[in-house]
Amino acid sequence: MRRPRSRRVAACVAALCLATSAVAQERTVSITIRPAVERPSTVFEGWGTALAWFAHVTGGWPEADRARLADLFYGADGLGWTIARYNIGGGNAADTPAYLRPGAAIPGFWRQPAGATGRDWWRADDAAMWDWSQDANQRWWLDAIRVRVREPIFEAFSNSPPWFMTVSGRVSGAEKGTDDNLRPGFERPFANYMARVVDELQHRHGITFRTLSPVNEPNTDYWFAKNTQEGAHWSPARQAMMIDATDAALKTRGLATVIAAPDETNSHLFLQDWAAYPVATRARVGQLNVHSYGTVNQTGVRDVARASGIKLWMSENDTPLDKDPQDFEGMPSALAFAEHVVLDLKRLEPAAWVFWQATENTALSGPGSNWGLVKADLRVPAAGPHDIHVTRKYWAMAQFSRYIRPGYRLVPVDDLDTAGALSPDGRTLVLVHVNGGINPRALSLPRGWHAQMVLTDRSHTGSCVSGTTVPARAIATLLLTRTIGKTPCATGR
Repeated sequence: MRRPRSRRVAACVAALCLATSAVAQERTVSITIRPAVERPSTVFEGWGTALAWFAHVTGGWPEADRARLADLFYGADGLGWTIARYNIGGGNAADTPAYLRPGAAIPGFWRQPAGATGRDWWRADDAAMWDWSQDANQRWWLDAIRVRVREPIFEAFSNSPPWFMTVSGRVSGAEKGTDDNLRPGFERPFANYMARVVDELQHRHGITFRTLSPVNEPNTDYWFAKNTQEGAHWSPARQAMMIDATDAALKTRGLATVIAAPDETNSHLFLQDWAAYPVATRARVGQLNVHSYGTVNQTGVRDVARASGIKLWMSENDTPLDKDPQDFEGMPSALAFAEHVVLDLKRLEPAAWVFWQATENTALSGPGSNWGLVKADLRVPAAGPHDIHVTRKYWAMAQFSRYIRPGYRLVPVDDLDTAGALSPDGRTLVLVHVNGGINPRALSLPRGWHAQMVLTDRSHTGSCVSGTTVPARAIATLLLTRTIGKTPCATGR
């Protein structure tokens, strides 16, 4: 039966109201947050990124574009990062056809003499076999960071030896991903190569590499010759040999740089590597590095750091939501990423948290992904133009890095979705809370503190808002101070 138009309109309005009401009626839940400010733990050193591979591309862009990226990540009004991991390239042979992904072909600093053939021609003590004009784009970032950050922390790391030191003749790995790719007996030449690069770049750029990581995700099957990025497998025994040789090479050059290791892909494999190192090798490690592509046994790595008295970094991660299609404004990957950071801080208690690639390739077709904090097409010519897309994941990162600053101490928090940090003077407490659910959360905070909330969700990007109720699918930073005064989030830091 066809109803009169007025009745149909009334029915539609009523249905719409019911639908709207159903969405709006998700009940607010109450959560009490209990930070243990009386027992702070790790002194936090800061946040940062690996420069491979995006820096190898973007460092060659026009000044306005590359400066904008540097400001976004390291500027006072950006993320305020203070850490950078510089990738010492291995470099394939000049006649190797291009096969690595955009930005991944990081050049080495070696020069093959005219007429030299085979793989046994290189001599580290021959000045003619070094080429210090290489890797200008990534090195631009060293200078850009130095002028933007008052006390930057630089780490050098290697993914692969140069091609002529490898078994396969390629920097992407051995023919099989479970085989070591450094030629037998080449630990010392490779160590000398890395130590010389560290020494030379320190002088040429006026910086200090505090640490050098000689192996990367070593005890995995990721690295094989047909792979599209630099990498090398290292058995725990070969890792130990490489650490010993690198430590000796650094000391021979009189460098203060210390070894960071093992830069393993997850905590489970980190523990396997560390358990196999001889006591003497362990003593040569000045910093423990672990990635968090997997969260099993993270507290075990924390315990190794505590028992050894060695600083621990979470030195690489990016965690977009699996199968989440590219969406610059989407919250699903931002929430997944933020939740991962919270849990890393709680379980590893690291002194630093370092992102993988701050800028990732924009998908031109297909679903793409949400890797990276900023998206750009890394395949276009250096001259551009360059479309730079700041994603919601960038703002998720800002919820942490703008407020948990170097010198703050991590504090335990009983809520699983909340990480905390206390300022050096004890007068500011930062709580980052991730609400990935569909119910708003009314947070009950400790007494004696005055709170201001900063919010990122679908409608906000690091915005100061009133109250302490965190909306559904949102990331909130609570800035708690002992006294009422200048609004903390108005100054950012």
